[in-house]
Amino acid sequence: MSLTLSYDSGTVRLQGDYPADLPGVQADERSKSGRAPAYRYADLRQALDEAGVTYTDRVLSLPDLSLSTTYDLRAYQRTALDAWHDAGDRGCLELPTGSGKTVVGIAAAVALGTPTLVVVPTIDLLDQWERELDREFDVPIGRLGGGEQRLEPVTVATYDSAYLRADEIGDQFGLVVFDEVHHLGGEGYRDIARLLAAPARLGLTATFERPDGAHEVIEDLVGPVVHRIGVDDLAGEHLADYDIKRIEVSLTPAERERYEAAQSTFTDYLAQSNIRMESGSDYQELVKRSGTDPRAREALLAKQRAREVMMNAQRKVDRLGTLLDRHREDRIIVFTAYTDLVYRLSERFLLPAITHETSAGERREILDRFREGDYSRVVTANVLDEGVDVPDANVAVVLSGSGSEREFTQRLGRILRPTDDGSRALLYELVTEETAEENVAARRR
Repeated sequence: MSLTLSYDSGTVRLQGDYPADLPGVQADERSKSGRAPAYRYADLRQALDEAGVTYTDRVLSLPDLSLSTTYDLRAYQRTALDAWHDAGDRGCLELPTGSGKTVVGIAAAVALGTPTLVVVPTIDLLDQWERELDREFDVPIGRLGGGEQRLEPVTVATYDSAYLRADEIGDQFGLVVFDEVHHLGGEGYRDIARLLAAPARLGLTATFERPDGAHEVIEDLVGPVVHRIGVDDLAGEHLADYDIKRIEVSLTPAERERYEAAQSTFTDYLAQSNIRMESGSDYQELVKRSGTDPRAREALLAKQRAREVMMNAQRKVDRLGTLLDRHREDRIIVFTAYTDLVYRLSERFLLPAITHETSAGERREILDRFREGDYSRVVTANVLDEGVDVPDANVAVVLSGSGSEREFTQRLGRILRPTDDGSRALLYELVTEETAEENVAARRR
């Protein structure tokens, strides 16, 4: 009996006699066939070829695409793309913000000449990729997301839309590009990669590793990091040279009193409950106890109060005023961790504000006016960390944030596009002294 491979709702179905121990294949008694998750398609073919098994392959029936680009890859982009090709057209590239990840993705599609799906995390990136692909390629560009469901041989989709339709469209692309691929580690989004049969897979990110360890799942579904370039590798030539300055400020007496009171409530509970807070599991244990123990709940709330005091300190706001005066001729992005603080700063310093509450239209208008020079400064709470085409800036002021290295790298990347005069970018970190924020700031460096 001959062996036939076909695509069936996110799986590869094997009808006929097939060898044992094929990657991912399990017997399906109901259909009297074998099945494997679609993402194992390339592995299946390789295993069958190595075993000398003859088979009919009906998984993908794709047209050849004649794609070209006007981009001339820089040497480091070519090196990255070559590393991906050498890995069998699978794997992830970790490249700094502003280094041209989109250009590398386009070059991969051109090189393979196969129907390509680009998956992105935000509507802003959906718009950017659609514009870029439409400008480069002389073929219709499909779009899944933002109110449209238009499928073409070259299509860009949000993670949400791709998740909803992956089993339906999983046999229509030979290459899938995951932009900001670290998002693929999310529990639901993993199914996108599992249900697609595309043998060629490219992940693009500035920060591959996830603190929850989910990057190991991405390595299985897309491939490991096959080439990595750091900010310092490109600074001075392809990215701006930069300086980082940490400024420590003190709490006001009233803030210090509130901070110490809240912090004592928190640490006293830890001492009494024998929780050491040395790992994420310790924190999860505290959260778990807060469901039944009022003292644990009060400890959690106290920790939050202490965090808000140290991160929203009045003297940070005062020092920001000094920095804005000092950099009147520069283009500045102010980052915070709290939406309320964004609006407070916006009102005090007349700064255009972008938060998660800002509509897409208003956000686009603010960034357009920033790009055109009508605005020279913007304040935001996390929204501009990634997934948004932020116009060039040369100064960033980080008033507060997490201890995440990813967040810090993304924020730094926002000011590293090289300028005509070769001036250095400058990132200020404002940290409250003698608080837990000193440790938070140390972790993200």
